[in-house]
This record gives sequence, structure tokens and C-alpha cells, in this order.
Amino acid sequence: MKAKRKPLFDVQTFLDSEGVARKAVEFGRGEVIYTQGDACETVMYIRTGGVKLSVLSKTGREAVVAMLRPGDFFGEGCLAGQPVRMGSATSVTSSTILFVKKQSMVQLLHRQRALSDRFISHMLARNIRIEEDLVDQLFNSSEKRLARSLLLLARYGKHDNAVRDVPPISQETLAEMVGTTRSRVNFFMKKFERLGFITYKDGLKVNNSLLTIVLHD
Repeated sequence: MKAKRKPLFDVQTFLDSEGVARKAVEFGRGEVIYTQGDACETVMYIRTGGVKLSVLSKTGREAVVAMLRPGDFFGEGCLAGQPVRMGSATSVTSSTILFVKKQSMVQLLHRQRALSDRFISHMLARNIRIEEDLVDQLFNSSEKRLARSLLLLARYGKHDNAVRDVPPISQETLAEMVGTTRSRVNFFMKKFERLGFITYKDGLKVNNSLLTIVLHD
């Protein structure tokens, strides 16, 4: 007789509970959640919506380092003693963000093993993603980098659906993520659409078949 699988720990329900000191804030599309250089005092959790993490260079050039969706943590640098934000966070669509103060988060992680396990899994996944992004930037063409970014935005591999919605995102933002120009992104997006890998009907949708671009040598 097979043992029953334990239900997955519901982070959102836990953080929404009465006993957790947190603050929920609504952000509209394009609103800044925090800016590079701000004091680093809270950990954030995306209840609804989406968030863009970016870094601004001394010359004023912006680079997008991550696009986050519901269920993701961010701003966790404060737990490692980071005094100020190393980048900026912007809402890419109407979003609800839970803010948990550093000390409260530390106490929760020590007290709640299920939350701690979920948070560690998040951090490991984020580190793996950063390593993959670095390899992607070093060795792959801009076309492959764009295809991979679209698949990640569509949460490829986390759902059974062959076609998945992508949160509202401009070609300028995609160009910043990929490290190329908007004109090149536009060229590749038209190519992907012509080949049936993406569609703009009722918003941008990505077909899992786009993976063939990533795997093609």
C-alpha cells in the first residue's frame, strides 16, 4: 500500500495568516517597489502579479536580471546582511506584494521548518537560474537567449499545457533581458510567430515547441 503524499506547504496561506507580521501592498503596472540603493530591511513575496528585477550601471544602462511571478520571494539579500538594495524592483502588472521585516522572516525560518524548506528550495532554484543565465549570455546567440527567456516567462516544464500565457512585457524589456536591441527582438518575435512558436491572440502565448530553437545547434 502506497504511503500518502504530504500536501505541499502553502506559503501564501501561511503568510496570510493572522500570526504572521507582514504588510500587503498593492502596486499598479510600472510602479517601483524599491530602488537601487534603498535600505534593505524586508523580504517580499509575490501574492499576485509580476515583478521585474533590474540593475542600473554607473553609465545609466539598465539590465534586467529576473522576471518574477506569484509564489516567488525577492529582496532576500537583507537576510545575508546586505545593507542596501543592489538593484531595483518594478511591478510589471497590477501586483500584490507581501512585505515581511527581516527579523520576523528570520524568526519564521527558524520556527517553521516547512517554510524554511520552501525558502531554501527557492534560493537554490534562483542560484541555478543565475548560473544558467550566465552560460546563456556567454555561449548562446541572441535568438536562443530570447527563446529561453520566453520559455522561462511561460514557466516551461512547470505545467502540462503546451501553450502558456506570458505576463505583459514590452520588447524593450525583452531586449534588456537578452542583451540585444529591440529591433533584433522584433525580428526574432516575428520569426517565432511565423513558425507557430508564439501567438499574440488574446495576449502573448508561448508554445512549448519553441524549445526546438534552444536545442538547435
